[in-house]
Amino acid sequence: MSFILALDQGTSSSRSIVFDAGGGIVAMAQREFSQIFPQPGWVEHDPEEIWQSQLATAGEAIARAGLTARDIAAVGITNQRETTVVWNRHTGRPIHNAIVWQDRRGEPLCAQLREQGHAGQIRGSTGLVVDAYFSATKIRWILDHVSGAHIAAAHGDLAFGTVDSWLLWKLTGGRVHATDVSNASRTMLFDIRHNVWDHELLKLLHVPDSLLPRVFPSSHLYGETDPALLGATVPVAGIAGDQQAALFGQACFTPGLAKNTYGTGCFLLMHTGDRFRISENGLITTSAAQTDAGLRYALEGSVFIGGAVVQWLRDGLHAIRASSEVQALAESVPDAGGVMFVPAFTGLGAPYWNADARGTLTGLTRGTTIGHIARAALESIAFQSAALLQAMSRDAAAAGGATVTELRVDGGACVNDLLMQFQADLLGIPVVRPRVTETTALGAAYLAGLATGVYRGLDELSAQWQAERRFHPTLARERAQALMGEWEHAVRRATAT
Repeated sequence: MSFILALDQGTSSSRSIVFDAGGGIVAMAQREFSQIFPQPGWVEHDPEEIWQSQLATAGEAIARAGLTARDIAAVGITNQRETTVVWNRHTGRPIHNAIVWQDRRGEPLCAQLREQGHAGQIRGSTGLVVDAYFSATKIRWILDHVSGAHIAAAHGDLAFGTVDSWLLWKLTGGRVHATDVSNASRTMLFDIRHNVWDHELLKLLHVPDSLLPRVFPSSHLYGETDPALLGATVPVAGIAGDQQAALFGQACFTPGLAKNTYGTGCFLLMHTGDRFRISENGLITTSAAQTDAGLRYALEGSVFIGGAVVQWLRDGLHAIRASSEVQALAESVPDAGGVMFVPAFTGLGAPYWNADARGTLTGLTRGTTIGHIARAALESIAFQSAALLQAMSRDAAAAGGATVTELRVDGGACVNDLLMQFQADLLGIPVVRPRVTETTALGAAYLAGLATGVYRGLDELSAQWQAERRFHPTLARERAQALMGEWEHAVRRATAT
């Protein structure tokens, strides 16, 4: 039984991938599910639809691999983080739709917490900024707005979980209510210095501890699947939030190793070892995937608009018919012709944290073409990611930590060679694209394989990681620094009030 099933539950679709012990993809299945927008700023999912889509793809992937559940050594779960589900422990039914990580309805409570001076307390325990992005205010909203929820919670009748906990509950037939440290660290209720729920924050947010799942390392024997679901019992042995799973799948196990995921947004994480540090440069501190009881941390920065800028070129400007056409359009000109594009459509994330910023195009002339704008759009993804890595490097230098010597990349936009080369040119370090770019699912598979003896340890996984291509910087450092200066000037224009 050298095959591992990874359940990759994302924001818009559920996927299942069967990996062999060498980390190769044997088979894959994917299904999209409904996005629910009750009002502006609110985003919900139907937890039952998530479950059914995930279960269906699991069966499809096993069948496409020509296997049965008895051939699967373990199941690993990776998931959209922060998305919040509350369900009844007795019926197993959710009491409300899942509130998605993108949802902003918790912002008034966050503003109240900031005004009351709790931001420092929360950051010192959780490593997070006070924001509606995280799970805590989503839980409070459900308790406050679903009839009878506070009373049911007080009686211990309700269970809270991020999507991994919901899937684990369903997979085990309601026998296991648990999560891993990486997902717990995204709730704004978890003390990541000691890997325990913070009872002062629970009291502050009026969240009963009876709601909470037990927390284990990311690589752990959580339980076994109900045999009626897949055809046999299979151990569920790995769980990690999607970005921490990708860091693990990229074999970034030691301080100074970093990965960037180029998706709709971009998520850059750098492993920082076993010491908890608060960022002084606009980043958050989060728990990395953990294989034992030892503490492991990462610095994280999020770019709100990454690959979404290409979607805007396609759907907003109709400059291209398919996203795959953007590289050819950008390469129709030798450079961006002085155009700078700050895609702050929904404000700017780390390291700027400016919700009021709006998108700007600067440097336009009569000679500007749609090719220049397309190239500037692609380059904006690299500029934002470079700003994140620079912030991480400043934090690492201040703490005497390891510096980043290469950036490992994954996600849909990492296939764009022009973007990856420009990223290397800005950073002045190699950008490395792996042979297997499904690193989020691969990380979940690795965690499950470690817990079940498929793998002997991290050294074996490090040896298994292979580069498909390395992009080496070719631009003079002086020119790269000048370009970053121009970018920061454009950001100041986008944030001017």
